[in-house]
Amino acid sequence: MNEWTREQWDSAKNNSTLTLFYIYTPMCGTCQVASKMMNVIKEMVTYPIGQANINFLGDLAIEQEIESVPCLLITKHGKVEKKIYAFQSVPYLLETIKAIDEDENL
Repeated sequence: MNEWTREQWDSAKNNSTLTLFYIYTPMCGTCQVASKMMNVIKEMVTYPIGQANINFLGDLAIEQEIESVPCLLITKHGKVEKKIYAFQSVPYLLETIKAIDEDENL
């Protein structure tokens, strides 16, 4: 998974229907487990997907009101539709992503 800057995320979310942005910190044990799940997700979806260390994105953390890490920001048509903090399982993540992608009311 590629590291994204704030500008790369903004570009991806504004130019794609659905975008996944994984936020983590390197010293977080839960983030390491979530990173492995996200690497599996990356191989299973076609959406733009990137990651970033929250320590370098303080303004994003404040703006998006990120409460903890790991955090997955799922955007649709440029708008954050869901923040996932509990990375329960790969199937859970895939189902959540698919539900947002298929929901035309969003």
